[in-house]
Amino acid sequence: MSDPTGKKVSGERVLDGWLLKVDVDQVIEPGHTDAVRREVVHHPGASAVVACLPGGRIVLVRQYRYALDEYVWEVPAGRLEPGEDPLAAARRELAEETGYVARELTLLARLHSSPGFSDEVVYLYRAEGLVPGEPSPDPQERLEVREFNLLEALDLIDAGLITDSKTVSAILLAGRDICPVAGRHS
Repeated sequence: MSDPTGKKVSGERVLDGWLLKVDVDQVIEPGHTDAVRREVVHHPGASAVVACLPGGRIVLVRQYRYALDEYVWEVPAGRLEPGEDPLAAARRELAEETGYVARELTLLARLHSSPGFSDEVVYLYRAEGLVPGEPSPDPQERLEVREFNLLEALDLIDAGLITDSKTVSAILLAGRDICPVAGRHS
């Protein structure tokens, strides 16, 4: 393939919302000559934090997610403000949602949450050296904060009770450093 990028032939913005923008484009993809329809959700990006406590414990938050109509256990996370550094957003979200301030934040991964239709990038951090404080969630957030040991969190994934992809990724990535799990499912 000589052309590694697609070519937009035409497009229309069909939603210009507070959080998301949605375009419907006609594009010619690499290696093809016919235009195809692509719907793209544009998102400002987000930072997420797996907060690691001594003894292989992690901090998760539970909140209602309207799109799923259910409560979901997740790592603390939130969208990037315009021009905001992902590391600063990670620090902000951790403190707002859990009250914890981290002495050390390490980038674990840069994730594309759903590259088939969205350009969202989630920056995933591990937080260590946590100092407790008072949470200050956004007024519309109603959060339950709880500690889980790594094996409990893995069991919740296995049971289908943690399904959020950034949280599953965070637990698995942090877990390789927290606790050896080789042979657990043999």
